Amino acid sequence: MEQPSTPAPSSPSAPSPQGAARPARPFDERLTAPRSWWLIAVLAGLSGGLILLPVGAVAMLVGLVVTGAAAAVGVSAYGSARVRVVAGSLVAGDARIPVAALGEARALDADEAQAWRTYKADPRAHMLLRGYVRTAVRVEVTDPEDPTPYVYVSTRRPEALVAALEAAGEAAPEG
Repeated sequence: MEQPSTPAPSSPSAPSPQGAARPARPFDERLTAPRSWWLIAVLAGLSGGLILLPVGAVAMLVGLVVTGAAAAVGVSAYGSARVRVVAGSLVAGDARIPVAALGEARALDADEAQAWRTYKADPRAHMLLRGYVRTAVRVEVTDPEDPTPYVYVSTRRPEALVAALEAAGEAAPEG
């Protein structure tokens, strides 16, 4: 028996039949810690076990598990930051900023990103900074009531984040 055919999903670049605006490009990135940090967590666990080895084998195992688990939780928590463009907002870590309050977004290469997180940094800026991510995006804040001059977001895919912010800005209703 032949299955009824389902219509193929429309491509994101094709305009809808009603002439509506294109949907915003999705962007979702988790800024995970590098593999070397997990090795450090394992080594911390081994150190905890070795420190308690003179007390006995059970104490060594408890030290290994507890110290290793604590180090793994620390690495995981630090590496769990997410950057998303969703529902007309830029979500960077705990911050949720409406795209309507944002201005120009600019992708930063490794050298520019380092400059903006060091000597060019403004202490009033909101920064989702991860030193192990070399590239970033700098987005102007245009809300006159917000003292934050810009948002700095570490990302491994800066061009994709800029494109998603631009698409979300075009899709946002004029206010």
